[in-house]
Amino acid sequence: MHKNSNRTMKSAYELTLERLNKQNPQSKISLSKAQKEQIAEVDRRYQAKIAERELSLKPQIEKARFGDDPTAIESLEKQLHGEIMSLREEMEREKEKVRKGL
Repeated sequence: MHKNSNRTMKSAYELTLERLNKQNPQSKISLSKAQKEQIAEVDRRYQAKIAERELSLKPQIEKARFGDDPTAIESLEKQLHGEIMSLREEMEREKEKVRKGL
């Protein structure tokens, strides 16, 4: 058993904050417990949305691969990538609102 097995996993945001604080300790950003919980909820909600899009489009991509349709494959992969990027941008905007207390 690992020493850290009792600890909860940190969000990507928390890991990023730790890394930034190590690089520049003067710029330390502190969040309340409620803000951290809200950010974690935003992460969970958007990860679910991303997984939903992947579950929707990946079978279509595989079907295009099976049918050997490179144009459809490329189009669907671009669509998936674009939707994931859009969701990640929305997620970061929402998390920034939480950080700013809006």
